[in-house]
Amino acid sequence: MLISELLSRKGAQVATVLPSAPVSAVLAGLADHDVGALVVSADGAHVSGIVSERDVVRALNRLGPGVLAEPVTVIMSAQVQHCAPGDTVDSLAQTMTTLRIRHVPVLEDDVLVGIVSIGDVVKSRIGELEEDRRALEHYITAR
Repeated sequence: MLISELLSRKGAQVATVLPSAPVSAVLAGLADHDVGALVVSADGAHVSGIVSERDVVRALNRLGPGVLAEPVTVIMSAQVQHCAPGDTVDSLAQTMTTLRIRHVPVLEDDVLVGIVSIGDVVKSRIGELEEDRRALEHYITAR
């Protein structure tokens, strides 16, 4: 399955946060959108970074509660692994596993068009396995 197909099923909405926003805004955004990561973007189209629940927890541990008033840029990951709509879900799953990342923005011509989480990848793979199972059952019972 292609990433574009996955996005057409799940939707292409991406929760973002401004680079200048305080880390406390990240907490609000994560909760409001019920997501595990926000894309950091000044314009909602170009990726400056990504910030996850893990980033917040690690920053709180390392820097203390004062980090909540700091800008997102203090804790975000600036090196963002991304994928394209034409990439396969299987190749993305391998990348996510190898790099130990859970959220990957989808870019087309350097413009943000979606985001894929590890949960999306797992759900897609389970759907494919279920289709395979049904096809095998039909093949066996049709004989």
